[in-house]
Amino acid sequence: MSASRIAKVALIGVAVAAMAACAPRRPVDGVVDGGGSSVNVPPYPSPNGGGVEGSGLGATLPGSANDFVVNVGDRIYFDLDSYQISPEAYPRLDAQAAWLQRYPQVTVRIEGNADERGTREYNLALGARRAESIRNYLIQRGVSAGRIDTISFGKERPIAQGSNEEAWARNRNGHTAIVSGAQ
Repeated sequence: MSASRIAKVALIGVAVAAMAACAPRRPVDGVVDGGGSSVNVPPYPSPNGGGVEGSGLGATLPGSANDFVVNVGDRIYFDLDSYQISPEAYPRLDAQAAWLQRYPQVTVRIEGNADERGTREYNLALGARRAESIRNYLIQRGVSAGRIDTISFGKERPIAQGSNEEAWARNRNGHTAIVSGAQ
């Protein structure tokens, strides 16, 4: 076998290994919350409405970042080792798309996050896939791709402290942050 053929085979092997490392993993049996009970993540708003009650964020100016957070919601949650958007998140993402269409001057950054389990590299890749899933959903709903940027924070920016299923569930999220253009 020639050196160039060996190099080609090695390059293919590296590419396959890299793709396998980024593929979603199946949850390991027994890695749910010890008692088998369901985990509570923050509720999504009902389709008919209203904002997040008791947010303490004060009065909202239409088209402001505060308006987006309070009346639409800026975060969706993902299952363990998944970047698939759940049907429970559709109403929130549909509301985000409608709000962004109402305020075309606004640009956003989708931040993909993961829980603390797994390697830094795995969680950065998973966060990137989560952010891209949200971006693609918003684009399919009519938001211009040029208005949406993505970034992955992996496990570096948890919103819930703790090493338990409830904290992990809250930290597996995609956050839509207003970057510019809001009033």
